[in-house]
Amino acid sequence: MPSAPLRLAIALKPAAETLATIREVLPGLPWGFTSESSASDWGSVEAMLVGSVDRELGSFDAREAPRLRWVQLIYTGADRFPFERFPDPIQISANVGAYAPFVAEHAIALALASARSIVPVQVQMHAHRLRPPPDIRLLVGRTALILGYGAIGREIARRAEGLGMRVIGLNRSGEAAPGVAAMYAAENLQEALAEGDVVFDARPHTRSTDRSIGAAELTAMPSRGIYINVGRAATADEEALYHHLRDHPEFRAAFDPWWEEDFAQGTFTTQFPLIDLPNFLGTPHNAGFGPATQDHALRSALDNVARFFRGETPLYPVDRREYEPLPTVGASGSVPARTSR
Repeated sequence: MPSAPLRLAIALKPAAETLATIREVLPGLPWGFTSESSASDWGSVEAMLVGSVDRELGSFDAREAPRLRWVQLIYTGADRFPFERFPDPIQISANVGAYAPFVAEHAIALALASARSIVPVQVQMHAHRLRPPPDIRLLVGRTALILGYGAIGREIARRAEGLGMRVIGLNRSGEAAPGVAAMYAAENLQEALAEGDVVFDARPHTRSTDRSIGAAELTAMPSRGIYINVGRAATADEEALYHHLRDHPEFRAAFDPWWEEDFAQGTFTTQFPLIDLPNFLGTPHNAGFGPATQDHALRSALDNVARFFRGETPLYPVDRREYEPLPTVGASGSVPARTSR
């Protein structure tokens, strides 16, 4: 712990790799891990770098840090951040783009696995059967629609184009952006969905995106379409998705995030048996995991911390009005993930 009064509190699990990166990016800045700090250290803290608030901060009350002005999240998503514990005028910044290359790679993997029927094929191979051939969809020459054309969306677009796909996007305004042949505004969601042979959903879960993919939106997609979700599960209505997949066996979906996730226990639950459907593919919210991904995310967050302490405006401010109070997730009133990337 530095002898000078703390200016930055870091609510992450202490680790040698984390320590080395912090010292490299923020030389000379008085900082400390919250797990190694006492209440007497909080009075001088101006900023925090936060992972899991519940796990790392416990019962912390922002009133204990009267000089706290800004919080940097280690994760991209802010949908489960406890804004009520960090009231105005404390500002919050998300770690936008920190996991984008890795999540985009996972999104393409899900699209290829779904299109190429990889899971059913594996079952067939275990039975030592070459035929009948699986129902394969080709991505080359097809249209990829990216919902949420931010950092992750741009990375997905680059990879989809490399597969020979036509790429279109959807953002809030419909304003044109590089990397797509056309851009739709959020208010024209159903029109955009009708064009997407493969729909990549990379949007955050906010008041405006909550369950925005429902029965009508799924019906608007091509009958042999593929819906990939690597953003937040709650942008889709779980019940509507289940019934659409069950009633339209040629339609396919693949999800990395889930509606109800408990990272402390390492479990997830569903209200409907999606994972039992042959046209659904799931992965355990691991798109952002892999060698060096955590260091990449940490450096991204620390770069923004450095901006703050240089007196510059931090990047990627979160508009808390989009999240508080966030609507209840799921058709049955289920609770969303406590911490997610």
